[in-house]
Amino acid sequence: MRSQDHDRLFLSPPHLGRHELNYVHKAIEDNWVAPAGPNLAGFEKDLCEYTGVSHCVALSSGTAAIHLGLLLLGVGAGDEVLCPSFTFVATANPITYLGARPVFVDSEAQTWNMCPDRLREAITDRIARGCTPKALLLVHLYGMPARLPELLRIAAEYRIPVLEDAAEALGARFEGRLLGTFGDVGVFSFNGNKIITTSGGGALVSNQPELVEKARFLATQAKDPAPYYQHSETGYNYRLSNILAGIGRGQMELIEDRVKKRREIYAWYCTHLNELPGLCFGPSEPTGGKSNRWLSTVLLDPAQTSGTPEQLRLHLETRNIESRPLWKPLHLQPLFAEAPMYGGAVCERLFDQGLCLPSGSAMTDADLRRVAGAVREALG
Repeated sequence: MRSQDHDRLFLSPPHLGRHELNYVHKAIEDNWVAPAGPNLAGFEKDLCEYTGVSHCVALSSGTAAIHLGLLLLGVGAGDEVLCPSFTFVATANPITYLGARPVFVDSEAQTWNMCPDRLREAITDRIARGCTPKALLLVHLYGMPARLPELLRIAAEYRIPVLEDAAEALGARFEGRLLGTFGDVGVFSFNGNKIITTSGGGALVSNQPELVEKARFLATQAKDPAPYYQHSETGYNYRLSNILAGIGRGQMELIEDRVKKRREIYAWYCTHLNELPGLCFGPSEPTGGKSNRWLSTVLLDPAQTSGTPEQLRLHLETRNIESRPLWKPLHLQPLFAEAPMYGGAVCERLFDQGLCLPSGSAMTDADLRRVAGAVREALG
């Protein structure tokens, strides 16, 4: 069989385990198919117990969680929100839902997350312009902990509340504490490509009960306590269904196994491809940080190899292997052409030189050897 005739290797496909069907069958048998029911409450409880956060509301997506989180932190029309440029568009889109404006900040080279120096520069400049930022969106890219002590210290110094976007980082830790638990509000995503999935879904967590209860209220169309449908605020249809929450309950039983496997995949790539000139793996864990290695990512140094990430991606496609460029910085997106940007050289270089390799937790040794062989064909 020719290599290109193999079944497709996807970047990060869902990996269902042993118990999801038990919860889904129970929901159908009991007729709990709406965005309410035992699985929903149970999934929220599972997330609280796992993360150590006291309150959680399960939602239809991580994007919905960011939207509600910004609302809870008081973001509204005309406000500015600090946001990394090097992230998926879903981080920044909810800022615009509210009529606010993102202020983009460059990455630093170790973790690829927001640079503390550029963050301070952005804050002081916005204040000098009469626009004190309303919130900080702190992202843990590809499951890598950001430089939390510095970033949180700066936010506290200027009294800027923090929304922690851990959409890609469930199971990752900093100094033993799970990511998503450091901000005023934390959010997770359970999209089909995440480390665990509910097919589509997300969650908002906080140790401030009033914030989570407000999010729950807004996520269920903001129904006032009345025997009829009465509404005093704009609400949203953002609650997760009881069936999908059942998938999440089964997935949560395996979260530590999934983190372990993703970290093993990253280590395997590093060991078996480290001889290729110009290829290096990243990002790197900060002191005290432990990434979940949601995606294994590589950089190609143009000073050491003539191969480009796009050439490598296209070659992998000929072998029926999916890969993906690193996120295109948001300040380079037409959607955000007018947004302020502080720095830019680091995240632009990462985009130009980077690629994500297949990282699904169901990958076999044969799958890994297949990817490695194709990378060697392209770069060797």
